[in-house]
Amino acid sequence: MRLYIIRHGETEWNKEKRMQGQRDIMLDQEGIRLAALTGKGMQDVPIDIAISSPLLRAKQTAQLVLANRAVPIITDERIQEMSFGDWEGESIRDSKVVPQEFIDKFYHDPMHCIRPPHGETFPDVVKRTGAFFESLVKDGSYDKLNILVSTHGAASRCLLSHFYEDKEDIWRGCVPPNCSVSIVDVTNGIGTVVEKDKIYAKDAE
Repeated sequence: MRLYIIRHGETEWNKEKRMQGQRDIMLDQEGIRLAALTGKGMQDVPIDIAISSPLLRAKQTAQLVLANRAVPIITDERIQEMSFGDWEGESIRDSKVVPQEFIDKFYHDPMHCIRPPHGETFPDVVKRTGAFFESLVKDGSYDKLNILVSTHGAASRCLLSHFYEDKEDIWRGCVPPNCSVSIVDVTNGIGTVVEKDKIYAKDAE
């Protein structure tokens, strides 16, 4: 099994540095352009099936990347973005609501962030993305497939954490760029990161 784990294209809320979480925000024009370019860059990459977060920005990204390919797209809630609960829509630059401690730990010590009101923590998302991965492994029909996994910034990094020894270093140096792709080979249930944050759109420009 090979996983192509992609973060969705840009949205207006990305540009505004607002906490999207599970709010259903669509791609902006730049996000549409970038996803389409990524599809061109990946046109020779074999994809057998796509599994997307049910959120619109992830589904749009999968559709644009696959373009005219006859590849089925299914959705799975376990790879949707972290819920920021009552803080969704707040700006991380100048919010009067989100504590500065949360913003600092979100980037520098994510596994110990406080829980947003009615939201999730990083350990919550690590757990559900791990359950998603285990379900792929247990379902033998995926063993020889190339799978596009269309997801989100925090969710994608939480999924990747299952393939590294250090489980605390969630971000691995940065938030994944929009439409970047991390490639994971899975053999006997063990995932190995082949490449992190590959930018296929460069190949199409």
